[in-house]
Amino acid sequence: MWPRVGPEVNMRKRSAHLILMYLLAAVICPSGWAGGQPANQAAREERPDPQQLVRDTIYNEMHDHEQHGYWQYRVQKKAKNESELLERVETSEGPVQRLIAVNGEPLNSKRRQEEEDRLRVLLSDPGRQKQARQEYAEDEKRIGRTLQLLSTAFVYQYENADGENYCLSFLPNPDFHPSTIEARVFHAMQGKIYINKRWKRLARLEGHVMENIDFGYGLLGRLYQGGWFDMERVQVNQTDWKTRLLEVHVEGRAILFKTIAKNTHEERFGFQEVPEGITLSQAKHLLDEEYTVSRNDPKKLQMKK
Repeated sequence: MWPRVGPEVNMRKRSAHLILMYLLAAVICPSGWAGGQPANQAAREERPDPQQLVRDTIYNEMHDHEQHGYWQYRVQKKAKNESELLERVETSEGPVQRLIAVNGEPLNSKRRQEEEDRLRVLLSDPGRQKQARQEYAEDEKRIGRTLQLLSTAFVYQYENADGENYCLSFLPNPDFHPSTIEARVFHAMQGKIYINKRWKRLARLEGHVMENIDFGYGLLGRLYQGGWFDMERVQVNQTDWKTRLLEVHVEGRAILFKTIAKNTHEERFGFQEVPEGITLSQAKHLLDEEYTVSRNDPKKLQMKK
């Protein structure tokens, strides 16, 4: 927009000023004027290369994944006919959680005792603790592999800006050849990725299955076209980002036509940082404290809408 000029300015001076500005613009960016490009073209040209932006983001995510802090938060899970509210505490041994409400109501005595027994066994059984550590380690490795796939398995291009985030669409990279089932499933998707402009951190990832995926020529299994997922993340301190929403809806069949159905809706909120060296026993104590508070305050058992 040209600067506003008051009526007191001499018309000839104003005309000369405009002519000078047009000439300067033509000299500085002649292609922009001749081609009629939008005024925000320069801003678009300053955006980083989309492939490099994703690589930088994945580097930051992997670095955080290796050195992340530990948090306590609530998890709300929704299935077809039931909603569960859990309290979760992260430790270096893996997360520990307690069910505290079902459909917005406190647990009955039976469910409450089942939760107490489960936690007691976890804390007293070295074999169960070892199994939990192994499952946690596998989850961490799976997350790392998935993040690495984002930087190699897809081709990216910019979409419309989304406030604080870059928005990029992605399609399978034709030069990428998946070597695992995980990679095949992931590579068959297309969708959008949202990257925080300031921190170059993953803010959201959404995708859907473009076509049926057969394993063993369809004899071992098939993942059906149309499945989709959506993951949203939120910044919880200057360095840590946590998953706020995870929604997965996929269907398929396995050997002997066993139906595969994965329908997950999970929200996480109320993030509070806990000490890095927190033990399973200390995590259990935090869960007990929060559960006691929740039982005395019905509002804390209400589900998010």
